[in-house]
Amino acid sequence: MRRRLVAGNWKMNKNYREAMDLFEKLNEASAAMPAEVDVMIAPPALYLTGFAKTSTRKIEVGAQDVSHREEEEGAFTGEVSAAILKSAGVRYAIVGHSERRQYHGENDELIGKKIQACVKAELTPVYCCGESLEERESDRHFEVVRKQVSTALSGFSAEELSALIIAYEPVWAIGTGKTASAEQAQEMHADIRANVKELFGAEFAEKVRILYGGSCKPGNAAEIFGKPDVDGGLIGGAALKAEDFTAIIGAGF
Repeated sequence: MRRRLVAGNWKMNKNYREAMDLFEKLNEASAAMPAEVDVMIAPPALYLTGFAKTSTRKIEVGAQDVSHREEEEGAFTGEVSAAILKSAGVRYAIVGHSERRQYHGENDELIGKKIQACVKAELTPVYCCGESLEERESDRHFEVVRKQVSTALSGFSAEELSALIIAYEPVWAIGTGKTASAEQAQEMHADIRANVKELFGAEFAEKVRILYGGSCKPGNAAEIFGKPDVDGGLIGGAALKAEDFTAIIGAGF
């Protein structure tokens, strides 16, 4: 039985005081969060160390990005290595988010290097994939996502990726208010799991957690999470409100 994971990606939001207020509210609410659900928040990088030191055992901390470089340290201004994140108490790193692809030109070959850096540092990679609206409407969504997954995970063994988490985020549903239906989410999640099975075998495919991201809210979370191949969510806007994020964590329980 795969454990559910609900992860909050704060993106470039919240000044220091606002971030601390939200973090404190989530810590206070953590005792009532279902034991069956893992919880992660990914705040702006400036807050990672402080949050990692003071978070409850229920709430773990992840980075929104990580350097693709294989070096653990060196003269690489602005880069933060997986090893540095790990040493600061960070557990997860989001890689391949559509905003990194769109605004920073990241492709799956480079994202594969970020996954490799995470594997080396024993940091859990949360690999994001998903299609655009044009790709969905032209009925290429399965093809696009399969290519993303196969390219980024190429060259790895099942053992190396034992901690991998995949997040399916239809680009057309991120920050738009549009949401894939529970049936659409299940259909894509099932196809991703089938693809992973072809790449790494049935045992790996059964264990890997696949999250849904894209305008997931308290009102639709239970239905989406109730699908057999959906193992939780990577939450954007709703993660910026303690009440909404807490409701999503408890959805269906």
